[in-house]
Amino acid sequence: MPTYEYHCEKCPDDFEVFQSMKDEPLTVCPKCGGAVSRVITGGGGVIFKGAGFYSTDNTSSKTDAAKSLNPAPAPACASCPHSEGSSPCPAAKAAG
Repeated sequence: MPTYEYHCEKCPDDFEVFQSMKDEPLTVCPKCGGAVSRVITGGGGVIFKGAGFYSTDNTSSKTDAAKSLNPAPAPACASCPHSEGSSPCPAAKAAG
């Protein structure tokens, strides 16, 4: 059941009401009896968490294959010229 937000024209009261989509909108403020209007809001956001929501996350075998083809870059040293990212740092490769 959706939540509708209302604003009273008489008092500074904003309130929310759980109503069926088939119900008529409220017209009277429950606190002061003034006229109310329904406020149009953006609605609720949806957050998808976990695997399987993207075309690249269908199966674990595709993900594992992609990781083996594109290994993570070696960490760069702050003091050597390889820190620009143009080529892997030999010192970081030897340490890893």
